[in-house]
Amino acid sequence: MNKSQKLFSSLLHLKTESRNTKSKNLDLMSVENILDLINKEDSRITKSIKKEKSKIKKVVSVVVNSFLTGGRLIYVGAGTSGRLGILDAAECPPTFGVSSKMVLGLIAGGKKAVFKSQEGAEDNVKLGSLNIKKINVNNKDVVCGIAASLRTPFVFGALKEAKIRGAKTVLITTNPRKVLNSPTYSYLKKFVDISVCAEVGPEVLMGSTRMKSGTAQKLILNMITTTSFVRIGKTYENMMVDLQLTNNKLRERAKKIIMLITGVGYKDAEKFLSISGGHVKTAIIMIKTKTSKSSAQKLLQQAGGFVRSAIKLSEK
Repeated sequence: MNKSQKLFSSLLHLKTESRNTKSKNLDLMSVENILDLINKEDSRITKSIKKEKSKIKKVVSVVVNSFLTGGRLIYVGAGTSGRLGILDAAECPPTFGVSSKMVLGLIAGGKKAVFKSQEGAEDNVKLGSLNIKKINVNNKDVVCGIAASLRTPFVFGALKEAKIRGAKTVLITTNPRKVLNSPTYSYLKKFVDISVCAEVGPEVLMGSTRMKSGTAQKLILNMITTTSFVRIGKTYENMMVDLQLTNNKLRERAKKIIMLITGVGYKDAEKFLSISGGHVKTAIIMIKTKTSKSSAQKLLQQAGGFVRSAIKLSEK
């Protein structure tokens, strides 16, 4: 059996490459029926993710530990999976006020692949390894491979290199765990510490993993980063208190958050936000504890960045 035949054989095991029996007559269906079918198939996604909650919890645990020890979360993927990793990484700085180096996204084919498909790049194992070497992955980091089909060579190369370097490794896929556990994929499994296998079933359009698989991956990434940042003090109640004021909308959102938490009016929220140097957490603590900027900053530092804990410290 040659290389192409081996690949063909391995793809036969993948649910994401199977035909969906409900959409066999897709080209004959009405617009309404196509939309209904897509919507019905999409409804399976959250149930498949719920079954993997215990695994996602483990991922959050290693990510939080990584963040607290100065490590990074690094997403690796090709095509849709790679773009989703980059999207989630790009949203973390403005949402949680963190460095753009804290959550990274690597995609097969580099930056140009974000906007234009570079399909051949995903077949390069060495390229995946090289990407990990370039950013000096170490034992403080978490490397999260995103691959609907499990077997993406670029992702495998990255996970293998990351594992060798002592990083925690995660694989997010939308194929069944039994496939990952099969002899066909044993070479991959040994380089993965935690696997999240959200089985969404065959796509309405066979093999088009930008659909259910992509949606599932995006939801899982949302869960991982949001929960992890909540656990390191980036929120107060359900509000973002470390957001970066990089545009007018975010500046006004910051004022609203200050008003909701402290009960002050718009002008006072604007004043304290200015005094704090545009740091929402500091402004909130200044108002709630009736202290100066420097005192509020000291309380926040003592509380490890948690606003609620900083306020309680002032009451002692």
